Amino acid sequence: MLRSKGLSEKVILLGIDGMDPKFSRKMVEEGHMPNLKKLIEKGAARKDLRLLGGVPTITPPMWTTLATGAYPMTHGIEDFQINLEGELDVNFAGIYSKYVHAEPLWNITAEAGKKTLVWHWPGSAWPPSSDSENLHVVDGTSPGGVNMSSAQVDGEFIVMASDKNETIEYRSGAMTDAKVPCVVTGLGDDKPKQKSGGMASLMQRKMEDGFRLYIVNPNKDGQGGSHMIPADIAFSSIKPAEKWANEVPADAKEFVLLLSGGLLRRPCLVLKGENGVYDHVAIYKNKKAAEPMVVINNREYVRDIVDDSIKGDDVKKVTRDMRVLEIAEDGSKVRMFVSASMDISTDSFWHPKSLYKEIVENVGYPSPCSTLGFGDFELIYDCMHQCWEHVGDFQADALTYLMANNGYEVVFSHFHAPDLQKHMFIRNLAKGTENTTAEQYEFIMQAIYTQIDRYLGKFVPFMDEGWTLVVTSDHAQVCPKHGLRGLGDTGCNIQIMEELGYTVRAVNPETGKKRRAMDWTKTTAVANREMHIYINLKGRNQHTVKDADGNEVIIDGLVDPADQYEFEEQLITDLYNIKDKETGKRIIAWALRRKDAAVMGLGGDYPDCGDIIYCMAEGYEHDHDDSMPTSLGECDTSAGPIFIAAGPGIKKGVYTERMIRQVDVAPTIASIMGMRMPAQCEGAPIYQIIED
Repeated sequence: MLRSKGLSEKVILLGIDGMDPKFSRKMVEEGHMPNLKKLIEKGAARKDLRLLGGVPTITPPMWTTLATGAYPMTHGIEDFQINLEGELDVNFAGIYSKYVHAEPLWNITAEAGKKTLVWHWPGSAWPPSSDSENLHVVDGTSPGGVNMSSAQVDGEFIVMASDKNETIEYRSGAMTDAKVPCVVTGLGDDKPKQKSGGMASLMQRKMEDGFRLYIVNPNKDGQGGSHMIPADIAFSSIKPAEKWANEVPADAKEFVLLLSGGLLRRPCLVLKGENGVYDHVAIYKNKKAAEPMVVINNREYVRDIVDDSIKGDDVKKVTRDMRVLEIAEDGSKVRMFVSASMDISTDSFWHPKSLYKEIVENVGYPSPCSTLGFGDFELIYDCMHQCWEHVGDFQADALTYLMANNGYEVVFSHFHAPDLQKHMFIRNLAKGTENTTAEQYEFIMQAIYTQIDRYLGKFVPFMDEGWTLVVTSDHAQVCPKHGLRGLGDTGCNIQIMEELGYTVRAVNPETGKKRRAMDWTKTTAVANREMHIYINLKGRNQHTVKDADGNEVIIDGLVDPADQYEFEEQLITDLYNIKDKETGKRIIAWALRRKDAAVMGLGGDYPDCGDIIYCMAEGYEHDHDDSMPTSLGECDTSAGPIFIAAGPGIKKGVYTERMIRQVDVAPTIASIMGMRMPAQCEGAPIYQIIED
């Protein structure tokens, strides 16, 4: 359906990572998402709002599919991380446009003369792959938020101040559950620790060089443990205020806020309000400062606090968000949330760079992101959720400013708030946890979807100005009925493969204990990343190992290519025979040879895919990534993405019975704009909803 003239002159794709069509429909019917309801009534979708997603149901592959109209086996981004042909020891970031083998739609619109903006699209966007002056690209190098991978200097943490503490110390990874007391014993020597910034620049550092294959424990540090990442705590004593250059109230108390892992100190006053109880904190640059940098009331969340942060040998000017979680009425205890710090000078991933200055001057600084969890209601809702509220406001304000003032005609945008928030609790949504009830989790879920609705509401008025709005997601997330699986992850999850005897870990010769490393002299196959199993094949896979004398030698794979068919047959049979010990049910939905997996849009002739592609059965997935996009979970959750379109070129108030596929989104936008299809496009326009 190629048109000589488009039905719409301006289109914005509003990508919402992790937005669930089933749960969204529920929220609409209960009256919690009025803006989404308005889009449905003014536009077109399936009645269930569903988009049939591809596999794997994870961020970079599916956003690349949405951009190109091609399946992962065609565009080349077949997971969050990718393996290059024959290489099992090194993974590469699948979020990098260098590895994309299909044409994105934004190159076509830009080269056709349409001023096009690609905003934080996490897959195939950065670096820009067209030289057209009409193509502007902002970041897209990490899932979180704009500038997260380049500007984050140090990570978020919790402040624990008490008059029972005798010293001041910054402890990395001190919070391993949500029950950390404000007062601890055994504090150390108050030595500052240089912070690396956590995952801030991981993608930037590893795009070109890749990173070594790593083994994960699915219950602790893989996708299954993503909600239990240890958080840092800054401990401080509280005592009567003294030695301040300027007069302070006689009953003022003080504590020290440690920043940058303890390398920076900010004196703070705990002060009484008009009611005579301690109810606010004033943070100063130093005790000589006449005015505080910021005053924060009890329970108040404050955005964009400008201060310093230390990175290496440099002092950076940064912004942070903070929230006072608790002030004891007698001033004996203070708890605070401090967000990650964001370098306000960083414009590394803005093209053209002038866009960054324009946004800062007219909208504000890019906001920090949060991944604080432990399944705890206070940490998720009062800290993480409010941080993502800031992300949503900044992004919506930046996009609407650019749409109104910069002459853009096509915008591709991505908002990651639902995905990262739901990762923190969704597996326990139905039953709750020791310290958070199922009802509290349900409250957070509803808050996330009303947050999405407020975000969408910023764009609804643009339909009156001739914009077509397309709302979609890459996947959603389920609350699985059964426990965690032992197969597939962002790294190499070896549980099941080790039990079956295909994967063998190296052993420490001194202790006899297994190491987190492969013994490539005995390993015949590995489950590396979601849905991929690679055979350690002779002539294709070589590995650098150390011999008995400690010298590095290169060894070949173990499985003879002549035996590959029978080896795969046995491995697939073994996978199907794995049963849940409690239910007796199989945990594998399907397992296919690479050539056969082409029917799923993964595998086929593409050499970087696994030799065997598999999928976890419904109820045994993580919460997405290794599941079918048709999987359903507890509490009205589902794994598949959403699709709604409204505005010029789209029929009004129409429900279609057509099964809309993820590969159909790009050609549909191309069609209503009168553009040619992307060169490798495998989808088709959703002509049932196009107004013609």
